[in-house]
Amino acid sequence: MTSPLPDAPARRSAVLLVGMSIGEVVRRDELLRTAASHRASIAFLQQGDPSLSAALTRLANEGNETVVVIGVRLAASGPAHSWLRRIAAHWWRERAGHRPELLVATRLADSPDAVAAVAAVTKAISGTEPGLTSTAWEEVPGHRHQVMVCRGPRCAAVGAEEGLRALVGKLTELGLGDDDVLVTQTGCQFPCNQAPVVSVQPDDIWYGRIDPAVADRIVTEHLAGGRPVESHRLPRHRREQTGHHDD
Repeated sequence: MTSPLPDAPARRSAVLLVGMSIGEVVRRDELLRTAASHRASIAFLQQGDPSLSAALTRLANEGNETVVVIGVRLAASGPAHSWLRRIAAHWWRERAGHRPELLVATRLADSPDAVAAVAAVTKAISGTEPGLTSTAWEEVPGHRHQVMVCRGPRCAAVGAEEGLRALVGKLTELGLGDDDVLVTQTGCQFPCNQAPVVSVQPDDIWYGRIDPAVADRIVTEHLAGGRPVESHRLPRHRREQTGHHDD
């Protein structure tokens, strides 16, 4: 059994494991088991509950004087570590009343076994960290394609993570970044019998039964070569608009 994190100083303190991506939301039970072994609680940076801000509010209201925040990323991709500090700092600046000292681990844990080592090196939130806005995020990005990778229950159960890793790996190998192809993990996209499912926009092309080999082909043949992978393409029957609009 994994040993708990080293005991905190005598004053009241807490440990918070933060899932960075939808991958940790899908693997919530694994994150909960890891947290239990470290006498910690959990939160999520996106899409899961409780949010990081809600968890910090609870821990502050309980009277904790120190909170150690450790980002956990078990999935193939997700927000950068800097977002953990941005969100924590935003909460700290906006918090009314008691504010505990926030100690954020300086790197992410990429497995349950890495949590204790990652927790050993932290940096305190000062309130001077970058905010939630930037001129770089003012406009809709100019990527050619957006790939929507389903991480709903059935897709997750039958290998969506492996396909995602292959997809991201091949994009990296071909030098295709977010300005070319924006990869977005989603909840259920509904044709669950075809899981794992991926859809590509704005081409309005849907793929089913995605494994790493198929993900590789989607990148090389469709996203880079412009030719959809017909062997795994799903029929798409778009409903026509029926509403009446007066001039």
